[in-house]
Amino acid sequence: MSLADHIYQHSRRLPEQAAREALDFIQFLEQRYVDNATLPSRAKDTESFLAAVAGTLSDDFPDNITDDSLGTDSPRHELD
Repeated sequence: MSLADHIYQHSRRLPEQAAREALDFIQFLEQRYVDNATLPSRAKDTESFLAAVAGTLSDDFPDNITDDSLGTDSPRHELD
């Protein structure tokens, strides 16, 4: 029996809430130990990243934003 099978067998004996906690922990470990090189290339592309985070970019999302469209930062004054 593989390690994954052992984990599965033990998880079946847990109450529902405890099994959910175990799954959350396993997903945390996945995020911690997954090699970033195995991530799909879409995660490295800005538009795809935004689409994944925001769901989708709607048709009315402006695609002509330039640096001129953005405000300028005001310099901060040092506190005395």
